[in-house]
Amino acid sequence: MQSTRKERIGWYFYDWANSAFYTTVVTVFLGPYLTSITNAAADATGFVHLFGIPIRAGSFFPYVVSLSVLLQVIFLPIFGAIADYSNRKKTLLGLFAYIGAFATMGLYFLEGTNFLFGGLLFIIANLSFGISVVMYNSFLNELAPPEKRDAVSSVGWGIGYLGGGILLALNLVLYSQTDNLGIDIGYAIRISLCSAGLWWALFTVFPMLTLRIRKPIRTLPKGKGYVSFGFRQFISTLKEAKKYPQTLLFLLAFLLYNDGVQTIIVVSSQFGQEELGLSISTLTTVILMVQFVAFIGAMLFNFVAKITDARKAILYSIVIWTAVLFYAYFLLKTEQDFYILAVFIALVLGGTQALSRSLYSKLIPPGKEAEYFSVYEISEKGTSWIGPLVFGLALQLTDSYRIAIFSLIIFFVLGFILLLKVNVEKGREMITEQ
Repeated sequence: MQSTRKERIGWYFYDWANSAFYTTVVTVFLGPYLTSITNAAADATGFVHLFGIPIRAGSFFPYVVSLSVLLQVIFLPIFGAIADYSNRKKTLLGLFAYIGAFATMGLYFLEGTNFLFGGLLFIIANLSFGISVVMYNSFLNELAPPEKRDAVSSVGWGIGYLGGGILLALNLVLYSQTDNLGIDIGYAIRISLCSAGLWWALFTVFPMLTLRIRKPIRTLPKGKGYVSFGFRQFISTLKEAKKYPQTLLFLLAFLLYNDGVQTIIVVSSQFGQEELGLSISTLTTVILMVQFVAFIGAMLFNFVAKITDARKAILYSIVIWTAVLFYAYFLLKTEQDFYILAVFIALVLGGTQALSRSLYSKLIPPGKEAEYFSVYEISEKGTSWIGPLVFGLALQLTDSYRIAIFSLIIFFVLGFILLLKVNVEKGREMITEQ
């Protein structure tokens, strides 16, 4: 059953919907706000106590993020296996989208010293976000044949950047006008956090109305629990994955170069603030600009992929990422230079992510899209601590932010070498033969 334009547009809108959570909540507002709530709850030494364990207030949010990612690593493959077996991808997409959206809306009530409440809601929201994205990605193979997936994936990523950017812009206007509106900053942040959940919930209606179920719904075998069944099914998939060496090679390459990408995203603001002395307002403006320029980048690299192919386009993007690091090390000195850097990051960011997704979709066996995309999501998020660790160690050993940022070049070099060895046609042939 071929997809319609209406169905593809509905699918695009889930990227538009969930990107608001990542930009407004994760990237900008929740970290500083939850840390201030935790500081208010801390004792005289700056620690809060969780089940008798002392935790420094400033460390609480990073720990919460780490725990949510760990839970994704555990639960994503389980729900991916359940989705593929039961053919309930659409149901699980909607279920976890709305769990995540309502948990995000609940952050409106985060105030005072209730840091545990905020941490719990974020864990629920981020875990739900991850599961819903696995279900969302797994529809790509049904919506487009291999030769059209680069374009469909690119449009999805691009629209996601626009959606996240528009809501973030509105929230930043609210944040900047607190005095004129007669509200305090904390209230403006709570409204902004809640708005991300409302946006997520509202626009999830579109994919739920348009996405079609193409296979009969199946129930689990009698006497089988969801978690135990999903876990066993995932273990079976991991054993089966050995039959697809090109898929595994791509995943390893993706793990490396994407870790470099994610680390640059995470540490760019810190680099700008500490190395160049840029203000918070400048850094926030840069984050907002990146959202909109990344849309252009996704479309640009889709054009490059049409001329060459997705693998070559990603290789070109890795070369540009490497050039970005050279620029940061040797030439980056002023605020204007930082804006130039951000433009190049934004241009290459959307293309790298969109084409990686579409290329991977061509290397996974039919009928197991959710399971394999759960592994993809784990590769994207579950190892994202390695790059920051390398950056942190380089900074600690050299006391130089420039050397620390340049140290990330190893991820792009190794990722480039491995991706160069991936034979997409051979990988697709092996999947067809099975």
